[in-house]
Amino acid sequence: MTPDELRELFLFEHLDDTQLAWLVEHGQVEATRAGDPLLSEGQPATCFYVLLEGTVALQRTIGGETVEISRTDHRGSYFGATQAYLGAEVASKRIYQMTVVPITDVVMLQLPAEEFGAAFREWFPMAMHLLEGLFFGMQNTQAVVGQRERLLALGSLSAGLTHELNNPAAAAVRATAALRERVAGMRHKLAMLAQGSIDAATLPSLVRLQESAVERVAKAPKLEPMAASDLEDEVGDWLDEHGVAGGWDLAPTLVAGGLDVDWLATALGECPAAAREPAIRWLAYTVETETLMNEIEDATTRVSTLVGATKQYSQMDRAPFQVVDVHELLDSTLVMLGGKIGDGVRVVKEYDHDLPRLPAYAAELNQVWTNLIDNAVSAMSRQGVLTIRTFRSEASLVVEIGDTGTGIPAAVQSRIFEPFFTTKAFGEGTGLGLDISWRIVVNKHHGDIRVVSTPGDTRFQVWLPLNPGA
Repeated sequence: MTPDELRELFLFEHLDDTQLAWLVEHGQVEATRAGDPLLSEGQPATCFYVLLEGTVALQRTIGGETVEISRTDHRGSYFGATQAYLGAEVASKRIYQMTVVPITDVVMLQLPAEEFGAAFREWFPMAMHLLEGLFFGMQNTQAVVGQRERLLALGSLSAGLTHELNNPAAAAVRATAALRERVAGMRHKLAMLAQGSIDAATLPSLVRLQESAVERVAKAPKLEPMAASDLEDEVGDWLDEHGVAGGWDLAPTLVAGGLDVDWLATALGECPAAAREPAIRWLAYTVETETLMNEIEDATTRVSTLVGATKQYSQMDRAPFQVVDVHELLDSTLVMLGGKIGDGVRVVKEYDHDLPRLPAYAAELNQVWTNLIDNAVSAMSRQGVLTIRTFRSEASLVVEIGDTGTGIPAAVQSRIFEPFFTTKAFGEGTGLGLDISWRIVVNKHHGDIRVVSTPGDTRFQVWLPLNPGA
């Protein structure tokens, strides 16, 4: 090419004669037939290309599939070693970031990356300072803000976990204190029974009634408030009619344990008249004791579940890359975010439990679920329906997280994965959550993230290859 021909290209139109002469000396014009790749993603970035004739498509491999990013026939378009001007050793500088395929026969100007980068730095020293400052400034800012976001997320998760642990722990402490009082009361009632006119044949019957009461407590149905109130009135009246003092105080405990009038009539029928009231009170203590022990069991089970979910979420003591059940990861994330999700959001799970296990970096996928669920809850202002769905599509496992929030405006949907871009109010988001998620899914797992959004229905889909090496 001649200097005048180069000056017709918008990229070189303001270069001086010496610079154009350098390009003529070092550049090489090459023709390539349609369909033969000019360069391939991931290969060493050895050349800088300028399109002279024809049409090319720029492609990236996402989730094992080739996706066309853009297509151009604009004379002067450039690609290839586009970061060759960077003086420092930058990983992205050394390899091609995408594949370029000619759609038609094309003619290209090819420049060696190393020589062109050196010439660029020599010709435009001030522009180089500005470009490198912008590049490394953005890189450093992204690293610092990303670390800050992770610390804030960790603090939020820790606060939520502490709150979740405090509730069952406090309930267990309260139930234990109450249980101690009830056990002391049972000892007292047992002494009263022993002093009554109960023969040896009657005591085994009372013990059997006590065991029967324990069984009924375990099977007692959860009553609606009105139904419970009616039964309490019925039991209270029945106790008063049979000379049991304070029947109204005993009735709620007996009803909560599933002891109705018919069962109580059978119980009193086993006792002499003088021992009926102590026997009923002893049974009431039995019911209350069982109820308290159930509360303690529920509370400690909840604590154990939270600890298990924390270990699953953090992948503590586990290899970074492993074969996992994606539903376990999703469930542990939901447990960790339980405090943030709150009672105003209804969580709907539509899991395909026939899905195979997934080879993945589990802890990092948990970070993706955290970012997407947190965004969904914020979009709904903590009031709405959060739907988590899993399914298989050919060679990929898909996790879909949907919300009923206000939606993402169509005008900005193409920008939501950009670093520092956020649709949240000023100060509420760093704009790195989706960028981090994108890099984890696309760069590390070779998958894809897609979004479809309308008001009242926003769905993020995470596509993960089931056989990443295939």
